[in-house]
Amino acid sequence: MKIPAPFLALAMSLAALAAPSLAADPNSLSAAEKSAGWKLLFDGKTLDGWRGYKTEAIGAGWKVQDGTLTLTAAKSGDIMTKAEFADFELTFEWKISAGGNSGVIYRVGLGESASFRTGPEYQVLDNVDAKDNKLGNHLAGSLYDMGAEAPRDLVKAVGQWNQSRLVVKGWKVEHWLNGKKVIAADLASPEGKALIAASKFKDWPKFASLSKGHIAFQDHGDVVSYRAIKIRELK
Repeated sequence: MKIPAPFLALAMSLAALAAPSLAADPNSLSAAEKSAGWKLLFDGKTLDGWRGYKTEAIGAGWKVQDGTLTLTAAKSGDIMTKAEFADFELTFEWKISAGGNSGVIYRVGLGESASFRTGPEYQVLDNVDAKDNKLGNHLAGSLYDMGAEAPRDLVKAVGQWNQSRLVVKGWKVEHWLNGKKVIAADLASPEGKALIAASKFKDWPKFASLSKGHIAFQDHGDVVSYRAIKIRELK
């Protein structure tokens, strides 16, 4: 049966309206985002603007795969931005392998043995099967090893994309996971300093002390993918 032209046109129009959410490039900025001051940290095609932690060379295990920044092999080292940032809002999407562990470490300084000796960590984790899933402040979205317990059930199943947001102003930090704020802390306050003093970072004098630094994506030995990495500097 031949479909009348007006109905065919309507069907095609409805299909076109439904398509953008599936076809849209997550590594792109809308006009509204550009107007609001957002910038891409990852273009989905190259590793321009990135470097290794201990060397400017990027570890061989970090690859661009199907529009994602993916750690494909352990012992590649952390990858981090060449640029440094002071106050900012960062959004990114991530998916982790089964039992996997990673993290986004911010205000990172050079010259230490590891990025986390200077920068706090937004934890990325498979909350179900990762070995490090016993403590609430080690779960996905947490301020690693400090502060409140992150909700265990906010993270999506392995293989699905999670949306994260990180806000840093002074040493006031917010961690968001899949649309919900899970952490709010001021690491420069007496309460924040007490959190550090009770953590594994207590003996590292440069931890959470820098006014600006790099943003690092951690090699914890497990396959992990990131995309839609966007930043807006705050004044």
